[in-house]
Amino acid sequence: MWVLKLRIKHDCTIGSRCEKFRCVSYSIPLGNWIEGKYSCTSERHTIEGEPGAVKSFLEDLKKDTRVKNLETSGNTMFFIGKGNECIPSSFYSQKMFFTKPVFVDKQGFEYWETASYDRNVLVKFMELLEKRNYEHFEVLSFKNTKLDNIYFPAIAPELTEKQKRAFDLAVEEGYYDIPKRTELKKLARLMNVSLATYQEHLKRAETKVIPKLKVA
Repeated sequence: MWVLKLRIKHDCTIGSRCEKFRCVSYSIPLGNWIEGKYSCTSERHTIEGEPGAVKSFLEDLKKDTRVKNLETSGNTMFFIGKGNECIPSSFYSQKMFFTKPVFVDKQGFEYWETASYDRNVLVKFMELLEKRNYEHFEVLSFKNTKLDNIYFPAIAPELTEKQKRAFDLAVEEGYYDIPKRTELKKLARLMNVSLATYQEHLKRAETKVIPKLKVA
């Protein structure tokens, strides 16, 4: 299986707001279709950040004329994006699929991981994106990978709000990177709790999340 990993930045409903409000987004493309002269996509997003920032993010999103049928529940939302330009990641080819949710960081950079059994499909996809003159377009890797090494997301475990916040902070700040880019004391300060309390939240989150990542 050929796997293509990309880092992209462009003007979009989510990336621009992640940068503006210092939030991150995890999303799953659900469907796409053509409606007259417009292209439409249905998307599910989870927005992470400080509670006030997430609220401002969602309030600002409601003003975007490209966003239709917006529904929110906490920091999770569903909407239909409608515009003049086809979204290449959604419309390009049914022979290509996402192996991970799309991640958008606090600087507005999107991280895509797509795969196909046909290398040429992904090559032509890259060529299409290069013509878009995005603010940033970078190929992180493009290689033939054994199927066992491709991550297919399992159903997400249910975390409490504090467990989710503790785990998200650990990921965002590089606690799981090699080498680590942060320590538990700093993460506890960022969450505004004691070290012992933070460790408890993180441990409980890991206990729920890690079994879902087990490789068959």
